[in-house]
Parts: sequence; structure tokens; C-alpha cells
Amino acid sequence: MKIKVPRHIAIIMDGNGRWAQKKGKTRIFGHQAGFKAVKKTVKFALQNKIKILTLYTFSTENQKRPQIEIIALLKLFLFALKNEVKHLNKYNIRLKVIGDLTYFHEELKFYIYNAEKTTLKNNGLVLNIAANYGGKWDIVEGVKKIVSDVQKGCLSIEQIKEEIFSQYLSTNHILPVDLVIRTGGEKRISNFLLWQIVYSELYFTDVLWPDFNASEFKNAINFFSTRQRRFGEVVKN
Repeated sequence: MKIKVPRHIAIIMDGNGRWAQKKGKTRIFGHQAGFKAVKKTVKFALQNKIKILTLYTFSTENQKRPQIEIIALLKLFLFALKNEVKHLNKYNIRLKVIGDLTYFHEELKFYIYNAEKTTLKNNGLVLNIAANYGGKWDIVEGVKKIVSDVQKGCLSIEQIKEEIFSQYLSTNHILPVDLVIRTGGEKRISNFLLWQIVYSELYFTDVLWPDFNASEFKNAINFFSTRQRRFGEVVKN
């Protein structure tokens, strides 16, 4: 049987903290190991010609975590932006950060915009980093933009359809999500891409994120390949 490779894969990268605790280390150590797993995952996506990879790195709810952990996460994000852009260009990867960026400090925002600008013309893998992102936030922001355009006379209420609404979301530049992978054993969506994954296939694995590797990624794709995607229709045999 020919393996169907999803065009767009979104991953909820869960389990860094528990991975570290099992090793008697701090949660920050787990996030550092998780960053290494991200690099391996991007490499696998390139090798398997996946068009879009969206990674859930920091949710709007993560703001409730201890301040020391948040600071460490943001430092790790800044480090990645400063040091990985050259590799993104080398492998023709376009970077896009989606989420409420107003939460971040000015230096981090500068490097986000710089990385996006530097990789804008790359036409290989699209790598979306969902940072300070929430599905509810995304939908509310989309509603605000639509209301603004209606008030300006740029859009009528009658014109608002699902396709139009999708254009007002942070993911308006990408294809719908085919497959959602969640590591760490939990079986929930956690406010991730709520609008975008209505017909995505869902793959849950007990593997903690730092241990996620090519073998487990292949398992997820093999699972996707067995699914009959009907999108609400009845498929005749």
C-alpha cells in the first residue's frame, strides 16, 4: 500500500517537564531537550517532503506557569531565532510565527520579525511556530478584524462565509491541517488550532516530546495513511 504523506502536520509537543523529572532534572532541562527534538522533527519533515509543519511551542495558557520557567522558555526561543535562521535559509524553509506577539519583549519580537523577513522568499517547507497562541484567541482576533472591515464598508455581512472567515485567522497563509500529533500521553487539543483542525486526523502517543524521533513520526504518518477521510460525506466502495 502506498503511504499517504500529509501535506500539513501540526504537533502538540507535550512532555518536556515530565521527561526531565523522570531523570531527576529541572523542567528547563526538559525544554532544552525538547528543542533538540524540534530540530530532528524538522529534518524528518524535510526528508519526507511535508509541505507545512506547525509546532505548538507556547500556549496563551502557559502564561500561568512559574515565571522562572517562562523566562527560560523565552530565552530558548530567542536563542533558536538567533542561531537557526541560517539553517532555515540553507534548507529553503520559510518561518512564520503565529500567536499574540504583544506578550513578548522587544528583543524577541525583533528577532521574530527578522527571521520571518529573512526566510520570506523560501519556498520549501513552511515552518509555523505557534507561540503565545490559543485557538480561542485566534478566532476572537479574526472576529475583530471582520467587524472592523464591515464597519469600514470593505465587507458586507452577507459576504461572510467559512472561506472568508478563514482568511482572517493567523493561518490564512497555509493549507488546512491534515494530521495532528500529540505527544506525552494526553488526549486533548488544549486550545490548539480549533478552527483549522475540524477534519484533521488525530494521533496520540505516550512518547514524551524529547524522545519523539523518526520512528514515532513514521508511526503517525502510517496511521494517517490508513484513515479514510470523508469530510462528512459518504464514500462509496
